[in-house]
Amino acid sequence: MKGAGSKNGWALFLMILAGVVLGGFIGMLAKDIPALDWLAYGQTFGLQQPIVLDLGILVLTLGLTVKISIASILGMVLSIIIYRFL
Repeated sequence: MKGAGSKNGWALFLMILAGVVLGGFIGMLAKDIPALDWLAYGQTFGLQQPIVLDLGILVLTLGLTVKISIASILGMVLSIIIYRFL
């Protein structure tokens, strides 16, 4: 049984995910502004070509690419701070 001060892990996960998405969106908008273009600096990693698994009657296509920018990291940190105060 959880105490009154405990928090939900799924809520934290959703807050972090929202922070990453909003931060990435802000970074994408800021890349055309010379004073804020550093927010869009980042790295992309993952599978460039999807992996295809053909089992005859079932074909699975798997792929994942992640783009992390300064703005998405700031959004993630800000979402954790907001979660701690809620």
